[in-house]
Amino acid sequence: MPPTLASLVQHTALKLTVRAGADRLGTPVRWAHASELADPVPYMEGGELLLVTATNLDARDPGTMRRYVQRLAGAGVAGIGFGVGVTYEEIPPALVDAAEEAGLPLLEVPRLTPFLAISKAVSGAIAADQYRSVTAGFEAQRELTRAAVAGDGPAELLTRLAANVDGWAALYDSAGAVVAAAPDWAARRAARLTPEVERLRDRPAPASVVVGDSESDDRVELQSLGTGRRNRGALAVGTGAALGTAERYAVHSAVALLTLTTARSRALLGAEQRLGAAVLRMLLAGESDHARAVAGDLYGGLLDAPFRLLIAEAPAPSGTELLAETMEAAASRSGETLLMVPEGERLVVLAADGGGAVAACAAHARAADDRPVREPGPDDSDVVVGMSAPCGPIAVSAAYKQAEQALSVARRRGRAMVEHEELAAGSVLPLLADDAVRAFADGMLRPLHEHDAKGRGDLVDSLRAWLSRHGQWDAAAADLGVHRHTLRYRMRRVEEILGRSLDDPDVRMELWLALKTTSASAGGR
Repeated sequence: MPPTLASLVQHTALKLTVRAGADRLGTPVRWAHASELADPVPYMEGGELLLVTATNLDARDPGTMRRYVQRLAGAGVAGIGFGVGVTYEEIPPALVDAAEEAGLPLLEVPRLTPFLAISKAVSGAIAADQYRSVTAGFEAQRELTRAAVAGDGPAELLTRLAANVDGWAALYDSAGAVVAAAPDWAARRAARLTPEVERLRDRPAPASVVVGDSESDDRVELQSLGTGRRNRGALAVGTGAALGTAERYAVHSAVALLTLTTARSRALLGAEQRLGAAVLRMLLAGESDHARAVAGDLYGGLLDAPFRLLIAEAPAPSGTELLAETMEAAASRSGETLLMVPEGERLVVLAADGGGAVAACAAHARAADDRPVREPGPDDSDVVVGMSAPCGPIAVSAAYKQAEQALSVARRRGRAMVEHEELAAGSVLPLLADDAVRAFADGMLRPLHEHDAKGRGDLVDSLRAWLSRHGQWDAAAADLGVHRHTLRYRMRRVEEILGRSLDDPDVRMELWLALKTTSASAGGR
């Protein structure tokens, strides 16, 4: 620790005597400085032991001393060392009283102790403290490096870091979730800082911020991890006071080691993605046995249970990158295997059905759907996802088609994610909620609506009744309250106006869907 007034008083060679402020001798001394100016405050930085003989001061005047001492105390001076036997044989009572009143330590320096000796003692103690700090910092670096290369994950590194800073440490993933903490009780405390970590994530790496924890009075430093434009995680270090030199060395070392570990993990992920791409190609080609052989221990477990195939698409790679990091973090927390293959603006994922990664993707999509409406136009971070039904290795090709269909529907509906089950269950009518389909329906039925608008008949309602009764003349005529010959005449007019035959089942299907589409559209208005 740095020198204090107490350590200087205890220095036997200096022979200093305390004359005021004995209860504040624990004050650190940043430097010793001699000045005979009547007002040395403009040249002070705070933390100095000011050495004076009062050559230019009326040290006997209480008013002068009160003003002098109060300015020194306000400037953060650590204390006053008054040299006796030069201007004054002893410290004037006015100065002693002023120092006591201001709570500023006052030390008597004997005639035989030169101010230079005090300056040397202070500078020597500061140098020794810095040496101890640097040495302790280097030792902390060695400890943390040994923990990092041991290959046991970040837990041991965080444990040693927490011990070195006499506090706690926590590691967050790119999504802001706590990955590990030391000691164990710190995990809950670290989780409270997730919003701060998320804000830090939006700043280019490296970035740092100091925050407070109101529930524990901790001082917490958050440091981003990563060297690229996107942060790959964050480190939190909580202590009861500001970090010293040795602690700062330890934190900087931990940041460097964790960043290196993260970069190494990204390189390994790239290799895994290349292997995953090969496995996916084999599965899509129907070569499930070969895919299992190539997958080995890395992806073999994923193929042994039902999984989902997801296709994500975004205007820019940054969108799918963020989704990939979110799913990776969730899979890591739940111990799942994830096969991810980037394809330009797309990302193809095989993830365990019902697992954390699929749940994280769904949560990501819900958050995107819940965002306030923004200005028209795509956002590079917008991601659209299509997800297949649960499947196994032999059905990956079909699952890929399911995911593509779901992706197409999600894009048309303006949804962040659509699951295949939404398409396979219930009515087909929701699929008609598309501008292009509505335009087709309006165009197909427009001649009939124009005919009816001129009061020449009720062709649209007649067509709807006839199609709903599967072409049964009597039943449809009864629904309309007209004679069946009238209905036959109207259907001939429909054929003449549209130029299409109602005997063609494709024409009947298109007209029915057009009627359903315009009815749904009118009902929504």
